[in-house]
Amino acid sequence: MNYLLPFLSVLIGYAIALFLQPKNKKNLKLLLAFSGSFLLSLTVVHLLPEVYESHDHATGIFIMIGILFQIILEFFSKGAEHGHVHGHDTMVQMPWLLFISLCIHAFLEGMPINRHHHLAMGISVHHLPIAVILTTFFIKSQLNKTAILLFMLTFAVMTPFGTFLADALPVVNQYYNQITAIVIGILFHISSTIIFESSEGHKFNIAKVSMIVLGILLAYFI
Repeated sequence: MNYLLPFLSVLIGYAIALFLQPKNKKNLKLLLAFSGSFLLSLTVVHLLPEVYESHDHATGIFIMIGILFQIILEFFSKGAEHGHVHGHDTMVQMPWLLFISLCIHAFLEGMPINRHHHLAMGISVHHLPIAVILTTFFIKSQLNKTAILLFMLTFAVMTPFGTFLADALPVVNQYYNQITAIVIGILFHISSTIIFESSEGHKFNIAKVSMIVLGILLAYFI
């Protein structure tokens, strides 16, 4: 399931956008709010205590490196990791900077999953609405259908690939706490941005707060 859930979530999101073509942005924003709070809670409740148990004083620095690294990635991806895509101009070729940035992001997210199986669920919930939004954006931009499929398939594979390498390479285990701290920084930035961007004008409402609370509670009881 560690490999299957993140992979299937992207493909399901792709299929939803392709065949159902959802037009209700409010529901997607609520799903984004839930995914952001769920992912943030998993990070705080499960990942963060573990890395600090190592008593490595550099842990905080690695978390900040993760936050900074994600900011740099978003300079190229334009915030697609949290559903922040705009414009419907026709695309004549694959958006390579967006593609590479998203793949690096998804790859790193998968690395702690080999020791934190519940994180596979969090990443899956995170990737589902992103896949819907990205696919819809590409379709409206008239990107070649084959290119869209290849983009989404590669994006779907990257998180399981990160999990596989974390299992297979001894060097990852050697530097597991440092790598996980960097991923924590990435997840901190992504999840908090999703929470604050998932409503118009950055205003809270009852539906959004309910989804955030639901995400927190679900993460706590896993």
